[in-house]
Amino acid sequence: MTQPSTFAYDLDAATGVATITLNRPDRLNALTFATYDELRRAFRRLDDEAGVRAVVLTGAGQAFCSGGDVHDIIGALVGRGYRELLEFTRMTCDLVLAMRQCRRPIVAALNGTVAGAGAVMAAASDVRIAADSARIAFLFTKVGLSGADMGAAWLLPRIVGLGRATELLMSGEFISAAEAHRIGLYNLVVSGDQLLQTARGRAAALAAGPSFALEITKDALNREAHMDLGAALAAEAQVQAALMLHPDFREAFEAFREKRPARFS
Repeated sequence: MTQPSTFAYDLDAATGVATITLNRPDRLNALTFATYDELRRAFRRLDDEAGVRAVVLTGAGQAFCSGGDVHDIIGALVGRGYRELLEFTRMTCDLVLAMRQCRRPIVAALNGTVAGAGAVMAAASDVRIAADSARIAFLFTKVGLSGADMGAAWLLPRIVGLGRATELLMSGEFISAAEAHRIGLYNLVVSGDQLLQTARGRAAALAAGPSFALEITKDALNREAHMDLGAALAAEAQVQAALMLHPDFREAFEAFREKRPARFS
């Protein structure tokens, strides 16, 4: 992927881990109209980018992402008509859709403040590893908007349960990294100096795994939210039978028999 203009991009060819770094540290990596648009396009390109097997999403400086830029976005939205506003909100939602539809596992490395749209991007990631300074808030009600923004009301209850999600989305208050870990919003909390290494290590482990099986797993997690148990079991039976025909299934068996690490395609 060519170097984007609104954030930094790097690919470790040895591990297949791509790193997206939000890169406005002087503004706590607040998002602009252009950043939203380029991020959603990037995640769609990464869906089938050669050599990419996992993605790390992080921020430069003292914050992961503080949400939409107060001056460049919020100030610009005041006074716009409904159709223009809907065009913007659909674009922000499309970023989350692009992240959830990306076949590559996404590991969020959360450094410092995680707020507003940044909190939703964290929730849309597959794994969340946070620095011990990474407090988080879904701030939307604080500015008079619905807490159900960018898919937060779909994503968050599935991570922390309806009761916790209701409290977080209605209050808009920050919680500490320790509390976010306690309720299951963060998968792991580490010291700030270990964050990026830990996140890239987790991403590299996923990248070394069976990419097609991981893709199918992520797709099932998305789709089965809308199914009853019978439909979910039927879908999983069909998909699992198909995966048993994939070369990775035989490779896993051969590796076990030969007492060596599996080399997945």
